Amino acid sequence: MKIETKRLFLREMTSEDFNALYAVLADSDIMQHYPYTFDETRVKNWLNKNIERYRVFGFGLWAVCLKSTGEVIGDCGLTMQNIGGTILPEIGYHIAKAHQCQGFAKEAAQAVRDWTFTHTTFGMVYSYMKKANIPSAATARANGMTLLNEFTDSEDEQTVVYGISREEWQNQKISKESI
Repeated sequence: MKIETKRLFLREMTSEDFNALYAVLADSDIMQHYPYTFDETRVKNWLNKNIERYRVFGFGLWAVCLKSTGEVIGDCGLTMQNIGGTILPEIGYHIAKAHQCQGFAKEAAQAVRDWTFTHTTFGMVYSYMKKANIPSAATARANGMTLLNEFTDSEDEQTVVYGISREEWQNQKISKESI
């Protein structure tokens, strides 16, 4: 499996991606909106869980790589998540600090959205995050998603849910093609 964009390619993670993913997931600034920062065991479990997702679902979080160098700069993909008590397809993303604010999360998330509506039967896809995670919400909006819900999560913090339907995605594609 490989998804290509202008500057990136997304591929299935392997155990060789451990160091690159550890650099992202163990960074307390990047993970400030997560319940914890990852240690080595959690990163190994993260890798193994996504490899299992590929086998079970045919998708998961994928390694985000720069086309120019092949460097792994984060992850982005589709997972099934418990969002406010309902299991929903969710686009998640984590990008290394050195590569943030360059549009890579947006580019990867849009590619995953397009892949989802092209290769699955899901009628909606979501992204959810802590309300305080302004950059992640901006990525969701740049992915054509709109705010759908807000709730108090299990950590007693406000969580927001963004989503886009297959129909909205198709309408956005038609609008862009007619420009």
